[in-house]
Amino acid sequence: MFTLPPEMIGFYKAHIEFLSRNAVTPDKRRYAVEGEAPRHFIDLDAYPDTTCAGLPRHWPDAVARFGEDSLALHGIVPWHIQLVKFQLTEAFRVQDPDRILKLSADLGHYIADANVPLHTTRNYNGQLTGQQGIHGLWESRLPELLDEEYDFFTGPADYLASPQKTAWKAVFNAHAALDSVLRIEKELTLQYRETEKYSFEERNGQTIKVYSEAFSRRYHQQLAGQVERRMRAAVKMVGDFWYTAWVDAGQPDLNRLTDFRSSGEDRKKEESEPSGWLRRLFQVREESN
Repeated sequence: MFTLPPEMIGFYKAHIEFLSRNAVTPDKRRYAVEGEAPRHFIDLDAYPDTTCAGLPRHWPDAVARFGEDSLALHGIVPWHIQLVKFQLTEAFRVQDPDRILKLSADLGHYIADANVPLHTTRNYNGQLTGQQGIHGLWESRLPELLDEEYDFFTGPADYLASPQKTAWKAVFNAHAALDSVLRIEKELTLQYRETEKYSFEERNGQTIKVYSEAFSRRYHQQLAGQVERRMRAAVKMVGDFWYTAWVDAGQPDLNRLTDFRSSGEDRKKEESEPSGWLRRLFQVREESN
């Protein structure tokens, strides 16, 4: 939100609670909506050639080359980011505050996923290399312990001449960091006993097994601030996409939409959704431990 210009920040600030709450909605839909799961990742290592010729950047070209089923199997996040950006532009154009907010939250979620190294590989949770649980370590445990030390001020949002190229650059930059994500964890594991690598914590009245603080902090040090860098990249990219969608829509006056209030029906529906049994209805790829 703080990357946005004055013409936008008032509207977004007035609805920051809604945006924060609904930033996780796409993850809830993973278990309820068929076709949602592939929007969160792309297995770049499933393709022998990721150049523009080998992996088309335009969705119709990609479908013609690989087919929708094959693309869905290996994830579609960079293509889906482009689609949601277009939808957000249209929402700005018709000045639909409800849709602007929902799409802004969705877009932020997909962009964040695209910046996570483990969202760019078939080995998304270390299951192929004997490192089961590394997804939660990188994406949840480290920020949980260290986010107060992170600097999230990235400067003002910039207009993107090519949102498509930006989306693809994000997944390629994230994928470039994958080697160190896996290698460093494996190296550190050899230096720690099982009882040192893991610990137990009380959460919501339950005792759960977690990566120990000592192991997590050492992993963070060895990664040299990688998680913070990827989070900063996501923050900047979300602001850039929101700003670009608004500019492409003709820079409509958002001040007149600031007082908009959702009916709250969507929130009630989300809170009552029986996501537990929905997991069993669809074959959904799990992204964390």
